[in-house]
Amino acid sequence: MHGVGVFAAETIAAGRKVIEYAGERRTWAQDARRARERERHGEPKNVYRAHIRRRWVIDGTAGGTGAEFINHSCDPNLGARAIRDRLLLFSLRRIRRGEELSWDYRLSGRAKVKCRCGSRKCRGTLNVK
Repeated sequence: MHGVGVFAAETIAAGRKVIEYAGERRTWAQDARRARERERHGEPKNVYRAHIRRRWVIDGTAGGTGAEFINHSCDPNLGARAIRDRLLLFSLRRIRRGEELSWDYRLSGRAKVKCRCGSRKCRGTLNVK
């Protein structure tokens, strides 16, 4: 697991907006430059970015809401929806109080990232096949 995760403080009904994935919005080119700068300065390599539409990246390390700490699962209880250039996470089913929140990162790109979610539905990678 990348992080310790986020857990439901109360029961959440199915179909409810749970949280917005927020932070600094950048183009892919701006994000690549920022990543190179961070690497040169020896800053942590933790990646808390989500893409929205085809052009934009949201960096949760800069002004995030806590959604950046939600772990991946191949059988998630949250689903992401891009609505007017915002990324919102909605409950896919009823979520019990104390249950860990998760969403499918659906990474793209050639470099495969191994999945360790432990779900019976695990596809073995965070990447979309």
